[in-house]
Amino acid sequence: MLDFLGKRLQKAMEKANKKTVLKEEDLLEITREIKIALLDADVNLLVVKDFIKEVKEKAIGSEIIGKLNAGQQMIKIVNDELTRVLGGKTKEIKLQNNRTVFMMTGLQGSGKTTSTAKLTSYFLRKKLIKKPLMIAADIYRPAAIEQLKVLGKQLNIDVYFENDSKVEDIVKNGMEKARTEFYDFVIIDTAGRLSIDEVLMQELVNVKQIARPDEILFVADALSGQDIINVATTFNEYLNLTSSIITKLDSDARGGAALSITKLLNIPIAFIGTGEKTNNFDLFHPDRMADRILGMGDVLSLIEKAEEVIDKDKAEKLGKRMFSGNFNLDDLLNSLHQMKKMGKFSKIIKLIPGLESKIDISQVEGVDEKIKLYEIIISSMTMEERKNPKLLKINSRKERIIKGSGRTAQEYNKLINEFDSLSKKMKEISKNGMGGFANLFNK
Repeated sequence: MLDFLGKRLQKAMEKANKKTVLKEEDLLEITREIKIALLDADVNLLVVKDFIKEVKEKAIGSEIIGKLNAGQQMIKIVNDELTRVLGGKTKEIKLQNNRTVFMMTGLQGSGKTTSTAKLTSYFLRKKLIKKPLMIAADIYRPAAIEQLKVLGKQLNIDVYFENDSKVEDIVKNGMEKARTEFYDFVIIDTAGRLSIDEVLMQELVNVKQIARPDEILFVADALSGQDIINVATTFNEYLNLTSSIITKLDSDARGGAALSITKLLNIPIAFIGTGEKTNNFDLFHPDRMADRILGMGDVLSLIEKAEEVIDKDKAEKLGKRMFSGNFNLDDLLNSLHQMKKMGKFSKIIKLIPGLESKIDISQVEGVDEKIKLYEIIISSMTMEERKNPKLLKINSRKERIIKGSGRTAQEYNKLINEFDSLSKKMKEISKNGMGGFANLFNK
């Protein structure tokens, strides 16, 4: 979704950036291209009209037309307006001292059950909660309860469920369990429908009255068309939604309809789902999202991701070994494991300002495959071989590793050659101090 909208908006911004002096006809051309980009991305027409109107007014009000470096100022105006449309500021999630209750709502297939588990896991990773309980209150979708139970088992999170009971009874009994067993966080996975009906909505109203949730979240996926706005409106009228979660932002969907909910209904986006794994779930920052869409990167999110998934002690030990000249294949394997925790390399480079345009995309796409390949080959080595690479010069060991890994001799040789080259460069830095660092990428 970010690629779809981003590429089109960035193309329009390139024209602005190239202009030393901005004329009135340039402004009209740029805003016309922005309008087309937003409509192509399925952003609601009312949102688009308001966006273009505000950009034009700010551009004229700032008196940038006819002035030097107007292109850069125009980009800032678009960035500020995009941030405003996306919500302006990050939604503040308030967790109560004794117990916080969240209620998940939305259409069937939007990703409610998965998001229920991801959100709970997110709070646990951030150490914001200690003892969560997920209540399986979707009794209509086949296997919905079983899906939540499986996710709960994977993440070591308790799940409350009942068979053949009314939704209201399940929620009432689940809340009683949370009270008597001192759970500090409760999240209720409610049923969705393929279409809105009064029976469903009244059931959700009943659940709200029983659970008295602190947050009522509407889950919408990026694949949704314009009708999702009408759906969200109905849910909001019945339940008074507090925020939304946008899922499947990693898909090829246009995504603009889901992003339009914030502006039209004044419901902030609290979280976004960016992949299938449980850790592909993040707090939504409107300003950072605007930067990413306009190709300005997102260094803060990259740093936060690194702090969350990378073992600091392991990283420090690897760094010391690397620059002491004692780096071996086991260290390389641990380094690859740490890199994989950050996610796909093709996604990481998009978070670093200006890097994506300077790197050959074909090379980027091959990095993740190379990491996977090298992990397989090194994993087929004994610990003794990993720690003493000189042993790999013995043909019988080489043949055993190639056969055990299922890879080719060429792939094996490429790994060894690249490791040898890296080791030599690390030893040079160790020998010459940081003065040798300048030569690291020049050999």
